[in-house]
Amino acid sequence: QVQLVESGGGLVQPGGSLRLSCAASGIVVSSYEMGWYRQAPGKQREVVAIRTNSGRTVYGDSVKGRFTISRDNAKNTVYLQMNNLKPEDTAVYYCNARRLRVTGSLEDYWGQGTQVSVSS
Repeated sequence: QVQLVESGGGLVQPGGSLRLSCAASGIVVSSYEMGWYRQAPGKQREVVAIRTNSGRTVYGDSVKGRFTISRDNAKNTVYLQMNNLKPEDTAVYYCNARRLRVTGSLEDYWGQGTQVSVSS
């Protein structure tokens, strides 16, 4: 059974930092494209950061230069370091793991989400 467990969310003041963690079980994160997505109230889920299994990273325009996605293979965990947080970063953040099976179908797993709130 695959589980992605996010942690590290909370309330932080504007300009502050948080580090989110996504601990995986049932999969090996280095074999998957791992990503962080977020969803604010009334808005669609959007990509925050993606790290492919080859190490390439992609960031949403609104977080470039402030957020960093990384991976610890030994801990089978993916992180999202968030610096210079802004009120508009407030959302539920979700961890995602995906890859194509040899059959062409998609393996796609989601965590339960962790709340990040940025407010003074």
